[in-house]
Amino acid sequence: MIDLRSDTVTKPSQLMRDMMAKAEVGDDVYREDPTVNELEKYAADLTGKESALFVTSGTQGNQAALLTHTRPGQEVIMDEDAHVFVYEGAAISAFAGLQSRILPHELGRISLEVMEEAIRPDDVHYPETGLIWLENTHNRSGGAVLPLSYLKSVKELANKHKIPVHMDGARLFNASEASGVSVKEISQYTDSIQFCLSKGLGAPVGSILAGSQAFIDIARKKRKMLGGGLRQAGVLAAPGLFALKSNKQRLSEDHKHAKRLADAINRFTDLSVNHKVETNIIIAETSMSSRSASEWVHLLHEKGVAVIQYKPQALRFTTNLDVSSDNIEKVIDILKECQ
Repeated sequence: MIDLRSDTVTKPSQLMRDMMAKAEVGDDVYREDPTVNELEKYAADLTGKESALFVTSGTQGNQAALLTHTRPGQEVIMDEDAHVFVYEGAAISAFAGLQSRILPHELGRISLEVMEEAIRPDDVHYPETGLIWLENTHNRSGGAVLPLSYLKSVKELANKHKIPVHMDGARLFNASEASGVSVKEISQYTDSIQFCLSKGLGAPVGSILAGSQAFIDIARKKRKMLGGGLRQAGVLAAPGLFALKSNKQRLSEDHKHAKRLADAINRFTDLSVNHKVETNIIIAETSMSSRSASEWVHLLHEKGVAVIQYKPQALRFTTNLDVSSDNIEKVIDILKECQ
């Protein structure tokens, strides 16, 4: 099976498994795990932040950030397709007691004018605006990258109104590779940032939350409240450290494969890819196809290709490190057969 459902489906390499077996460990709740400590320092240096925290998942990192930046009853400005709004089980309200102020966007970018209008005035009738939320790359926009100029403008607006900015950078390194802008340059326009080790980077588990030392000190307690206080966690941190050091550079291969596949989808099928493919995500619309999205999923699965129905009339193909150039060519041949 050629698995294009997500970049979370990759298997750890033998080298990663060996590193897990040999990792130095200690009790991370007591800050005594040397491998976790090394990972957190390395991640903080990469993002240009004072400190970083190893968390079990991107959702846990995002929720710890919300709990740290805000207090119950506040409101968070975000786009209407944000992962934290669509895919995190309403944790923003269930755990943090926050209200989501969802706004229209284009490729993950909310108009600055619309964003500023959404910032609540000082009035007893309204919730306070506690946080501005960005997502980079933007999942539901087909892995779109937020331009550095946009990030700078959002941060200037946030500073004007004394509101912090958090970035859900689950695929931050894809954004960096595609734009040619370093992770540190991207991160400078955020107060905190979360990125996944278990997506394009290929680690089996884990994410990083980074910010100021004061922010991470509080977030560490919030992680514990969320059940994320791990003990001998070095066995999980070791493959994440390897992924950060060794797998960043190869993300360009995934991007190349995605562009090749998107071009073939448009040329050889009645599916349509209507967005610019910048990173590793392809959203193929089925509205003009003779088959429904669910029929496509079933047919491709029968032929050895796994994809997901992403929207009522769309499929998502996500390239990843377990999918080779030869695999992509095989998928293209299968797509041709389906016509």
